Amino acid sequence: MVRCIAIDDEPLALRQIKSYIERTEQLELVATCRSATDALRVLETEHVDLLFVDIHMPDMSGLDFVRALTSSHYIVFTTAHPEFALEGFKLNAIDYLLKPFTYDEFMKATQKVISLVDLVERCHAAESAIAQNEAETTDKEFISVKADYKTQLVKIVDIVYLESAGEYVRLHIEGSSTITTLFRLKNMETTLPQDQFLRVHRSYIVNLKRISSYTKGRIFLDNGEYIPLGENYKERFFEHFDKLK
Repeated sequence: MVRCIAIDDEPLALRQIKSYIERTEQLELVATCRSATDALRVLETEHVDLLFVDIHMPDMSGLDFVRALTSSHYIVFTTAHPEFALEGFKLNAIDYLLKPFTYDEFMKATQKVISLVDLVERCHAAESAIAQNEAETTDKEFISVKADYKTQLVKIVDIVYLESAGEYVRLHIEGSSTITTLFRLKNMETTLPQDQFLRVHRSYIVNLKRISSYTKGRIFLDNGEYIPLGENYKERFFEHFDKLK
């Protein structure tokens, strides 16, 4: 199932795309938004794969909205202005629908995303199976990750934190190096020792032994960096440190 939101300041256009989404079995409508600001609020708390984005909106244009995103999503622009098509594709949009568009045109764009999501999920399933098998045969001091067309053994204690980057995960290693691998953060969460690592944000897992201090919204690490502490993860995070007192 592809989770999506529709963003358009025109009520009629928003109602039309909402009806198209609801007609499509492979799509799940998470929210409809009348502005980019409303959409950003939704993305703070909801996992969303696909964004249908109007370009002309009063508070922030669709192009500026996509540029401002800090997480990775599939983008389909919906607009009555063909002159922005090139700029839209420069932002790695999957497609560009010119209003008024038919359900068939909508489905041609949507099918591209559905195919990509299916491919990525099959890759992740294969990676997860490989990781599970390797976890059973590899010394627990290490995890194995595939990066740059080879499998690398990474010493667990050297991992400072992990960061989601769309369909990839960046492992930030002691010494300021990083390793990027095609893997979902939730799969990494189950692979790593749960007594050493904790999910503290929808995009971050931290090595608990590398934390030097924290506030209500930030976690400071012993290498001088800091990462955000997500609102939905605060209770579990503070519970962990309360147990240490």
